[in-house]
Amino acid sequence: MLLKVDVTFGVVLAVLLVAATGTAALAHLGRAREIATAGVRAAVQLGAVSLVIGWVVGSVPALLAFIVLMYAVAVRTAGRRITANGTWWWAAVPIGAGVAPVVAVLLLTGLVPVKGIALIPITGILIGGALTATVLGGRRALDELGARRGEVEAGFAIGLPDRDARLEVARPAAADALLPGLDQTRTVGLVTLPGAFVGMLLGGASPLFAGAVQLFVLVALMSVQAVAVSVVLELVARGRVHREA
Repeated sequence: MLLKVDVTFGVVLAVLLVAATGTAALAHLGRAREIATAGVRAAVQLGAVSLVIGWVVGSVPALLAFIVLMYAVAVRTAGRRITANGTWWWAAVPIGAGVAPVVAVLLLTGLVPVKGIALIPITGILIGGALTATVLGGRRALDELGARRGEVEAGFAIGLPDRDARLEVARPAAADALLPGLDQTRTVGLVTLPGAFVGMLLGGASPLFAGAVQLFVLVALMSVQAVAVSVVLELVARGRVHREA
């Protein structure tokens, strides 16, 4: 057992959350309340999932409903992080475009069975990766367009189509969203031992099998994130996602 879940566990967890919140407040990072809320929400949500996961993995309709719920929450979270106006729902496109083909290939080839115990964690990892890439790519692209508005307008002035002028400015910034995934893949086994690898080892799998699964997850994540960033960049360039009132 990796951790003992007892009173000490709860106390240490609470201390760590208070430390994170307090540090953010003292440093005036402006995220102290969000950190506290995120920690409490994570505890509640994981507790709820722990109670219903046994029922979900045993029923295909419940499994599909749970995956749709994960997707909907990811879309809402990513969209509202990118923009506060009504264009936030476009976040459904990059997340779906990144995750759906990979999951379809896994199911069609039989690499992952239609069973909750396998499909939920794999799909959750992929949706989480697409969420992160969509948020970072969309925010960086819109931030860059706002900061370099003059360059965009100069592109318009010399006859560039709106999409092309925005792409010239936003593309390099949006591409930075791929860096966390790239760094994680480059340093796996040297700097970090990711969760899938450690989890499988604790579950009794051989190191070789655990490594193969982790490699698959990392490569699949790079594919999902590359698609998500490309699509959200295209949506920003075409004006589908923006921050205007």
